[in-house]
Amino acid sequence: MSRRPSHPVRLLASALAAGALLTATACSDDGGGPGAASDTAAEEAARAASPAVERDAVRAAPTDSPTASATASPSALTESGAKAALITEADVEDDWTQVQDADKWHDSMLVGKVDVSDFLTAQADAAQCQQLLDRLYSGDLLGKPSGASALTGFEQGDSRLLEQVAAYNRTQLDTSLKWMNALPQTCDQFTATDDAGGKRTVQVTEASVPKVGDARAGVHVTVQGTADGDPATLTLDVAAVRVGTNAVAVTGGGLGGAETGSVQQAAQQGTERLETVLAGKTPSPQPGNLD
Repeated sequence: MSRRPSHPVRLLASALAAGALLTATACSDDGGGPGAASDTAAEEAARAASPAVERDAVRAAPTDSPTASATASPSALTESGAKAALITEADVEDDWTQVQDADKWHDSMLVGKVDVSDFLTAQADAAQCQQLLDRLYSGDLLGKPSGASALTGFEQGDSRLLEQVAAYNRTQLDTSLKWMNALPQTCDQFTATDDAGGKRTVQVTEASVPKVGDARAGVHVTVQGTADGDPATLTLDVAAVRVGTNAVAVTGGGLGGAETGSVQQAAQQGTERLETVLAGKTPSPQPGNLD
């Protein structure tokens, strides 16, 4: 156990330290001599140590730095990637058969001008519902893609299943999903009139979507009117899932009724395939597996 120095000893040590400090200051002002040599040596030592310090700083950089984030971020969706992300017959149950002309599908029962008088807020809400009919008819459920896009379709009896995988402007994509989620309240029930004066009653309700991706929206749509002169009801389930700035959009149904289960399954499998492609991998022909 060491003993604490007495008071006179501490005073002497302080005086010696002060004297050494004054001597060093005087030497440094001289422009040469031992003081200048010491300063030069210290500077050279600091320069020699700086690369090691920089290397240590790089090694200690946080993993969420811009460079690290850019490396870990998913790749941009390409045309070939969008096609690879499309679901196949193996991804949906029942007896769906893939077709080659899905881009030409346009259901005439979706053609009509929305009756503004059905809405309390008139033009504003009517425009939202008109957009629903127009997008269901064109197949671009979330609007025109801003980047790569691919489409596929399946048939089963009188029913159809349509899927689109595409890249979008992020603001546009968020706006479209918000629009979809609001449709059950905005549109609810309204009337649309075709060019021949035929009336169609359209109902929009909320539909569940598997909890996949970054954001999602779903609606159930029924259109009551006539087809080939006979009374008919078109029933559609619609689901959209966002993955980054990309999305999977699925529409299924027909005159034979809803295809809720198939639409949900297609939305889930389609999202998983898209995530696999964006991760730089190849989706497996068998659902749930990766090559």
